[in-house]
Amino acid sequence: MSTAARAQRAWVLDLLLLAALWGASFLFMRIGAAEFGALPTAAVRVAIAALFLVPLMVLRGQTGALARHWKAALGVGVINSGMPFALFCFALLTINSGLAAVLNATVPMFGALVAWAWFGDRPDGSRIAGLVIGFAGVALLAGRTAGLHGGAGDHAAQMSALWAVLACLGACLCYGIAASATRRWLQGVPALATATGSQLGATLFLALPAAWLWPAHMPGARAWLALLALGVACTGFAYILFFRLIERAGPARALTVTFLVPVFAVAYGALFLGERITPWMLMCAAVIVCGVALSSGLVRLGRRARPAAAAASAPPPR
Repeated sequence: MSTAARAQRAWVLDLLLLAALWGASFLFMRIGAAEFGALPTAAVRVAIAALFLVPLMVLRGQTGALARHWKAALGVGVINSGMPFALFCFALLTINSGLAAVLNATVPMFGALVAWAWFGDRPDGSRIAGLVIGFAGVALLAGRTAGLHGGAGDHAAQMSALWAVLACLGACLCYGIAASATRRWLQGVPALATATGSQLGATLFLALPAAWLWPAHMPGARAWLALLALGVACTGFAYILFFRLIERAGPARALTVTFLVPVFAVAYGALFLGERITPWMLMCAAVIVCGVALSSGLVRLGRRARPAAAAASAPPPR
């Protein structure tokens, strides 16, 4: 096998492993939130990830980089991890993990909108079409999920589902803001220092609310194991894998993980939690993926996509 073939195989394996880990995060969040509650689940996740990443940062000699940029790193951690993790955990108390993962695929669209508002990175016609298509898919999915299509059903359940969908979209908006904030204040800072600082910031942000809302009864071993896997594998190790993928394959190829995460999440939910996959959900997911592909610049109408455009909307780690 040639060197080029080995290199391609290496980044493809990294891509699949990263998608599998981030897809599993929705499964583990749902298991953990059922016993811990939303905020404690998010807090334990980021605390475990911070404990995992701090020694690695020290060993790689990046402590000084974090010390120089600690305010920005901790602040980005609040909007890149603390808030979105809590919102997803809240949503997963109501909706299934596959649906949450499909909504998470809209992150590049929110990233493009925030970059447009913040830096004036106006999308071209192809990317604007992608935004319209993608958000139309979200509206269709949310409408049917929350019972807004006019069907009969329990009004309270419909409203709970609607709030859960809005929480997922709020989390995706947080990721979009965090991507532009990282570009603005953490450009050139070593990735491991940024990742570690963000988890420390999220831990500080969630610590008091999580302590206040800590469950009265100690969660079982299954929930603790879910959060351990969530913190170490789906957050700490996934950070390292994500930045290695960018280094090996470039941001444009790394962006394609967005399309694979829902596939793994839906499969995990159906296999381990018995979640139902409906044709409507698959159709809306296809519409959203088409919108993401266009809005992120990976696919263009009438001409070839430019990697640089796709890189601008690369999703932050989950």
